[in-house]
Amino acid sequence: MGDAAGIGPEVTVKAASEKEIYDSSDIVVVGDAGTLQSAAKDRLVVKPIRSIAGADFSRGMLNVIDLCGIEDGKFKKGKVQAMCGRAAVRYVEHAALMALRGEVSGIVTAPWCKAAVHMAGFEYAAHTEFLANLCGARHFAMMIAARNMRAIPVTRHIAIKDVPRNLTKKKILDAIRTGHSFLKKYGISSPRLAAASLNPHGGEDGILGKEEKEIIIPALKKARGEGICVEGPFSPDKVFYDTAGGRFDLALAMYHDQALIPVKLLAFRKSINVTLGLPFIRTSPCHGTAFDIAWEDRADPQSMIEAIRFIAESVNKR
Repeated sequence: MGDAAGIGPEVTVKAASEKEIYDSSDIVVVGDAGTLQSAAKDRLVVKPIRSIAGADFSRGMLNVIDLCGIEDGKFKKGKVQAMCGRAAVRYVEHAALMALRGEVSGIVTAPWCKAAVHMAGFEYAAHTEFLANLCGARHFAMMIAARNMRAIPVTRHIAIKDVPRNLTKKKILDAIRTGHSFLKKYGISSPRLAAASLNPHGGEDGILGKEEKEIIIPALKKARGEGICVEGPFSPDKVFYDTAGGRFDLALAMYHDQALIPVKLLAFRKSINVTLGLPFIRTSPCHGTAFDIAWEDRADPQSMIEAIRFIAESVNKR
């Protein structure tokens, strides 16, 4: 359910109450039953359970594996708190273990607050790295998707000034291989990938930067030698246009915002995050905890709905 102080509980119950979600998926939420019942209001009846064996998937019921973690009335809505960060990590860990045991088809994580997670003493503040470490995944990636647009940032949560020295041939190859493997596994028999350049105009043959010649192009050549269809590097202002238009199935971005800006511009409300390289599918809505509107019944659940739908559709394609 994410951070209790944010919009996670609200978008979770709103999405679970949608008819299309009920028709396509059996939802079990890992979190705090009391908090979720408060968020649900009269939308759903929360049923605390210990395991999936005790679930009731009747319309109007929300099954919650109740790990508590939130002291009733003691967390402050819309505020960063260690208690909420600690509980959010516990919920994700429990859900991931359920997926590893084959009890669920995949997990959708509502947003947690990185500052609260750090405050609670955890080293991994981002879901992607936390889940990869938990599962022992050596090669993993973060994919942002909306409609027919998919993009993987090769480097993720680092400062822009640190991107060039963190960009390596190995990281680019890992992203290409992981993205290609995921697309093949979930319904695209011959994936077509394209890489964006780091520098303007693809570096202009080294005049505007040497990363293309020294790092990106050698990585793409290596991937093509492995039989992967990947082109580029293309200027970012063109590659995302071509991907959205259907020429490519997946775009590789060199840094975080290079991937997220075009996807969210195309369809902000329907954009989602997908973690690739795990033994199960993990998705999340493409927004944060939104503390400024938390517990005001104003949060839009569309991205959460899309995150759930993605898993249901992907499982059916296997």
